[in-house]
Amino acid sequence: MSHRVLWLETGQTFEVEPGEAVLTAALRCDVGLPHECQFGGCGSCRVRLVDGRVDYDEPPLGLSEEEAAEGYALMCRARPQGDLVISVPRPDACSQPTRMRATVAGLRPLAREVLHLELRLPEEAGLVYRPGQYMNVLLDDGRHRSFSMASRPNGARVDFHVRRIPGGRFTDRRLAALREGESLEVEIPLGSFRYHAEDDRPLVMVATGTGLAPIKSMLESLMDSDDCPPVSLYWGMRTEDELYLHDEIQTWAERLYDFHYVPVLSRAGDGWKGRRGHVQQAVLADLGDLSEHAVYLCGSPAMIADAKTAFVARGASLDHLYTDSFVFQSA
Repeated sequence: MSHRVLWLETGQTFEVEPGEAVLTAALRCDVGLPHECQFGGCGSCRVRLVDGRVDYDEPPLGLSEEEAAEGYALMCRARPQGDLVISVPRPDACSQPTRMRATVAGLRPLAREVLHLELRLPEEAGLVYRPGQYMNVLLDDGRHRSFSMASRPNGARVDFHVRRIPGGRFTDRRLAALREGESLEVEIPLGSFRYHAEDDRPLVMVATGTGLAPIKSMLESLMDSDDCPPVSLYWGMRTEDELYLHDEIQTWAERLYDFHYVPVLSRAGDGWKGRRGHVQQAVLADLGDLSEHAVYLCGSPAMIADAKTAFVARGASLDHLYTDSFVFQSA
C-alpha cells in the first residue's frame, strides 16, 4: 500500500510505494526536496515530521538521537508508516544546476595538502548561487567530485579549496596536471547548505579542514554589511602548518561586526600557544549557553555528529543548527 506525503511549505504531494524511501519517491515525482549524499551521512535531507511516522533499516549517521526525538527525519532513508506531512523551508531562489565548461583561472598551493582553485564560468551563464553551495566536477567515467565554493557570489569568478587525496583520480592526478586556461566540465550550483539571514542571531561557525570553504563564502558575503551579526569562527586542524588561511582570517575582524576567531589543533606541536583538542570542545568551553545562537557545522562527519549532540545539550536550537558533512570521496 502506498502512502501520501504532503510538503507543507509548497503544497506539493507525492506517493511513496511500499519499501521506498521518501526521497526516492520525491525525486521520481520531480519534487525538489533538499538532499545531497542520499545515504544518510550528510543530513541535508532533514525535515520535520508534522504528522505521521517513519522507520529506517538502520539509524542514519546524519541524524542524532536528539533530532529524532524532536521529530526530525532524514528523507533519503526514511520509510513512511502511513501518510506524512513534512516541513522543510523552500529552497532559496538560485540558478538551476547546470552543466558547463569552466576555465581554470588560477591554481596555487595553500598548504601541503590543500590547493586554491579559481575557475571562470561563462559570462552568459548568469550564475546565481548562495553562499555555502557547491559544484560537481564531472569525470570521464561518469563519476564526479564535489567541492564547496569558497568565495562570495561574484559573477563568473568562483574559488575553491581542494584537499589532495593521495592516489585520488582527480585531486592527486588530474588536478596536478591542470594548467591555467584549461577547462573542466562542472555542474553548478548545488546544495542546500546556506546562510540564513532570517534567523537574526549571533553566529557560531565551526569547521574542520576544508570545511572552512563554505563558511568563508558566507562570511565574505557579510563583510562590510550593516546587517552582519556577531560571529564566532572555530576552525579545527591537526597541526599549525595546516591552518592555510590563518593570517588572512585574522584580518576579517576589520570587515565583520564583533568577529571572534579561534583556531584549534588536535595534534599541536610544543610551540603552539593556542587552543588544543577538538574544535567542538573549544566551543563548549567558551560558550555556556547556545540557545540564542545560529550554529553552522561543516567538515568531518565525526565532528558534526559529536557537536550536534553536545550543542543541543547546551541549549542549541535544532531549528537554527545547519550542517554540511564532507563525506569522503574515494579515488
